[in-house]
Amino acid sequence: MTALPTDALIADRVGIADLFTRFSRLLDERRWDDAHTVFTEDVTAHSPRGGEIHGLDRLIAFVRQSEVEGERTQHLTTDLLAEVEGDRAAVSANSLVYFFRDGQAPHLTSGLRLSGTAVRTPVGWRLRESWTVLAWTRKD
Repeated sequence: MTALPTDALIADRVGIADLFTRFSRLLDERRWDDAHTVFTEDVTAHSPRGGEIHGLDRLIAFVRQSEVEGERTQHLTTDLLAEVEGDRAAVSANSLVYFFRDGQAPHLTSGLRLSGTAVRTPVGWRLRESWTVLAWTRKD
């Protein structure tokens, strides 16, 4: 494996960190029309609630039908690790998710382990495969 120049490696890591931020905000703000800024068209997503989902349109349909009326989320994603090899990267992170209703304290908190494959596209890094594993849940 040939090492990337430091500037290129830093740029890739920043781009992948931004990808995870866009992912969290997509979920928290329910901006499903912006899913193409996070995922490739041929994405495969593995979810504890949805199983294996193929394709961006199916993924969007799944998250829309999973919405709970009046419930919101706040995702805090940390411990990002990206192992970049050319135009692909093995990525992983931890995420805390708070479930709440406007003006109220969270009623549910979950810890997630995120992993997958990110790919470089002409418009930036996107997730081609995403794994979400529930590590724990606490009812508050």
